[in-house]
Amino acid sequence: MAGYKETPRQKMISMMYLVLYALLALNVSKEVLNAFIVVNESMESTNVSTAAKIKDAYDKFSLQYKLNPEKVGPYFKQAEVIRSNAEKLIKYIDSLKLELVKVSERKSIDEIMQRYYKDTIINGEKTKYLMLEKLETKDKYDASTHFMVGTGDKIGVGEAYVLSKKMGKYRDLILKTMNLPKDTKKVGLITNMKGVTYRDKDGQKQTWEQHNFYFTILAADITILNRIIGEVQTAEFNAMNYLYGSVSETDFKFNEVAAKVIPKSTFVLQGQKYQADVLVAAYDKKTEVTIKVLPGADTLTAKNESRAKVFKGQAGLGKLEFPATKVGIQKYAGVIEMIDPKTNKLKPYHFKGSYIVAPPALTVAPLKMNVLYIGIDNPVSISAPGIADEKIKPTIDLGVLKRGPEGKDWIVRINKVPKGVRKAYVSATAKILGKELPLGKVEFRVKRVPTPTAQIAGQSDGQIDKNRLLAAGAIIPNMRDFEFEVYYQVTGYTFGTIINGDYIPKNVKGNRFTKEIVNIIRNGKRKQKFFFDNIRAKGPDGTIRSLNPISLELK
Repeated sequence: MAGYKETPRQKMISMMYLVLYALLALNVSKEVLNAFIVVNESMESTNVSTAAKIKDAYDKFSLQYKLNPEKVGPYFKQAEVIRSNAEKLIKYIDSLKLELVKVSERKSIDEIMQRYYKDTIINGEKTKYLMLEKLETKDKYDASTHFMVGTGDKIGVGEAYVLSKKMGKYRDLILKTMNLPKDTKKVGLITNMKGVTYRDKDGQKQTWEQHNFYFTILAADITILNRIIGEVQTAEFNAMNYLYGSVSETDFKFNEVAAKVIPKSTFVLQGQKYQADVLVAAYDKKTEVTIKVLPGADTLTAKNESRAKVFKGQAGLGKLEFPATKVGIQKYAGVIEMIDPKTNKLKPYHFKGSYIVAPPALTVAPLKMNVLYIGIDNPVSISAPGIADEKIKPTIDLGVLKRGPEGKDWIVRINKVPKGVRKAYVSATAKILGKELPLGKVEFRVKRVPTPTAQIAGQSDGQIDKNRLLAAGAIIPNMRDFEFEVYYQVTGYTFGTIINGDYIPKNVKGNRFTKEIVNIIRNGKRKQKFFFDNIRAKGPDGTIRSLNPISLELK
């Protein structure tokens, strides 16, 4: 099949790799050794290009799945499994390269990333590139051999054996998907397969792991691993094309041909762009189309067609893009025109769509009160219309803003407020289409927690039964009509009463009645008054508040 043919570039890389690997066995000079760097760079570039091709193939497959999920679905689901397994295997091999450099260079991961890796553009794609030429131990093999295959009595326990098992498992998945025999060599990723023999320079048999990584210098190890990544990608690409081709042309046919609009989103923030794909549901991939669109119209007619904007498309597909400058519901109508293969005449397929444009808006709603109180947790709800919660990044200019329990809502905590400050502002941004978009700012008043009402047995004044007063035994700060669970601690008060015509005061620490006060109350007479003054309490914000006096008379 054409899908398995190597390009001239791939053949050249494979040949260079074989020649350099043979030279390596002959204790070659460093000039020849550095040629590995050239091969490795070429492989890195090829792998990035292949990754881009795979993405294009996957996107095309995904589009067909959206058009006809019932018929395309079984094949697309298999493609998703292939893609997921390929990504996992490539991620593992990349981590293996990093670990190899780590054990060989004897440096930390952070130091390696700073010294030997750089951001670069390969074939238009941004990637992390290992600068092989900068490795100090690129011509060493002792540490890498021990890591990959083991040495002495520990041979056979290295990471190469883990790698070969993962390659074998992935290869089996590809073979099963493409209905290929186990002994085929078309998909690569061959390790210790039956009928394949590996020998060293003396003709002695070796395993795949030994043949590739036993006494192999670090530069060769990195190059080999990049070659394996290329094989993984090629197998993935072939499997993707096989699955795509398994959907027969009749599977792409519909009962009737109709224009389709697939918007990226029907909710657009002002300043952004509305984007959508417009296509004919059944089409020939070579067919060119003309798309005419008129914003603000319900239908496109002969009368208003002259005002329509014209787009060109290919394979029945065109892309719409409107600047979202006007707030509100926006509508549009259009037509896709293409040559009908039966009549060889231009045939129109009408479509229409709508979307909502909204200004960036941040909603921050307190869940209990309409202000932020100092010294306590203030729960708030933060949202923005049309934007997922996880994309919103809120901040506050005063105090701390953090996620609430179980990741729901948010908590604002303000412990200290600079002198003269009476307001706090919550603002937020969201990453939309790769850009950080400001959503706005919400103002809150910042206040101290209200002062509680001092009470004994629920009373601040009036008559009280002696036994009830004794049973209460303490002054309790009561937060009336306050939604938060806030606790004040009474730090002290002055107790007083008149005995035999004399006023007797007693200073007390804390909120409890002392034994002396209990005895005075117990011996109290009807109509005798007890006064609780200078009541002081410490609030959640750390300040000391003076509370109301309490005056009680025995019944």
